[in-house]
Amino acid sequence: MFNVIVRNSKGEAVSTTFIDQPHCTLGSGPDNAVVLPGWKVAKLHAELKLHDDGVHVVNRAKLKALRVNDVKVEQYGPLTLGDTLTLDDYHIKVQIKGGGIREQNDADPNAHERLYQQLREKLYWSVADALTEDHHNRIDDEHNATLRNLITTALNQWQDIPAAIDRNRMGRQVMNEFIGLGPLDKLLEFDDVNEIMVNAADEIFYQTDEGTQRASDRFTNDDAVVRAIKRITRESGRRIDERSPMVDARMKGGSRINAIIPPLAIKGPSLTIRRYKNEKLTASHLINYQSLNPAMVKFLELAVKNKRNIVISGGTGSGKSTLLNILSNFIPEQERIVTIEDAAELELSQPNLVSLETRPEDADGQGSVTIRDLVKNSLRMSPDRIVVGECRGGEALDMLQAMNTGHDGSLTTIHANSPRDCVNRLEVLVLMSGMDLPLSAIRGQIQSGVHLIIQQTRFPCGSRRITSISEVSGVDSNTVQLGEIFRFEPQGFDADGKVQGRFVATGVIPAFLEKLRERGINVDFSMFE
Repeated sequence: MFNVIVRNSKGEAVSTTFIDQPHCTLGSGPDNAVVLPGWKVAKLHAELKLHDDGVHVVNRAKLKALRVNDVKVEQYGPLTLGDTLTLDDYHIKVQIKGGGIREQNDADPNAHERLYQQLREKLYWSVADALTEDHHNRIDDEHNATLRNLITTALNQWQDIPAAIDRNRMGRQVMNEFIGLGPLDKLLEFDDVNEIMVNAADEIFYQTDEGTQRASDRFTNDDAVVRAIKRITRESGRRIDERSPMVDARMKGGSRINAIIPPLAIKGPSLTIRRYKNEKLTASHLINYQSLNPAMVKFLELAVKNKRNIVISGGTGSGKSTLLNILSNFIPEQERIVTIEDAAELELSQPNLVSLETRPEDADGQGSVTIRDLVKNSLRMSPDRIVVGECRGGEALDMLQAMNTGHDGSLTTIHANSPRDCVNRLEVLVLMSGMDLPLSAIRGQIQSGVHLIIQQTRFPCGSRRITSISEVSGVDSNTVQLGEIFRFEPQGFDADGKVQGRFVATGVIPAFLEKLRERGINVDFSMFE
């Protein structure tokens, strides 16, 4: 009947199961013909059915996704050897066998894939070598027609290609690498893909709310990856080459990218795309995502409007920039705001807004403009608020000085794993400024300049939560004191592996609210109950 060939996310063979019935099931339960252990796989996840035209697949899980070639489906067919089913970290191919019994000397199930890749690379280089230098950097109808002719001619000249090789699919894949971003174009079409990570030509991962999964497609080779990277960087006015092998940039739609190429990237060119959501997120979205509760939103809005200096702390991908964007939109419209970022992605709606972006050095190693340069310059632009996308160097000192010299209500983010770690990291970043300051002076600047620290955490299941909101309350025994106002208390995981818990108010009342009450301003203290 047919073989079910299973690989893991590393491409390693897991199992090959011969199915001698016209249908079979796949899932984590022991009664399935193909058992796929893992809590992200449903007990009965999918069913394969053999029809006259081939094998079809049907999703049998209500809450788990089934993907074919990285596209969510409920049913799909007939499957070819070029199609890949994805269930969590498992990549599955179906191979129809002649007759009804399994042969003991079955051919290597990976042989078809290896041959396909060899031919795809041969086609890629035949096209690349035929293109002129002018055509390499063009995207227009004439260029596309030239590419189609080159690909069609090359494929027609190969008389010994096995019938099982899908020539049309191979031609489309190579064509897309010369006119677009290759296998990334399809991933970028999906709204549920939050991040795309290319580790090497044959290692593409993407992240959704369901977690991180490996893409079923790949680039032809390293040259195709570099071609995609250079296309993105050219559009953003940046460059990447052997003299400057790293780059931060943003795509036309606002998505943020980081790329690094050999010799610094050992396995091959690497590309990370942090997607920009077309839908503008608000605090209501965060409540729906269970990232925080309404009382916390109410408090944070009050803090921003009353010009508290706020530092958002968290790890990579924890949602710091998203939260920064949402909090920035609480700033009153009559105030003048200056935003400073490496790659501009903040979307503020206030009318009196200046957005600044850093600039890398040019081909001669000159002309770079850093975040620190922009922070210093922003102080001369009469801002009411300064919003820095991320502090990761000596600009932390300039930011603290701004917070301490009349620019209250400023916001920034920092990489740290807890509010206490955030304070320690701020101290280190200030020392990176090159100023020989004693720790006592730095801690005094932090205590007087930073009012609130918000801790963002991304859990292994992919859920993002604000796990702590703390007030910087002073310095005691040469240690910055923190008072936790809200915290998230984990309470295990649900059936889908998502973290469960509750947000609680600790009972600590921030000092600035007491001052507001003393001035006769009505404050709703029920949010701290």
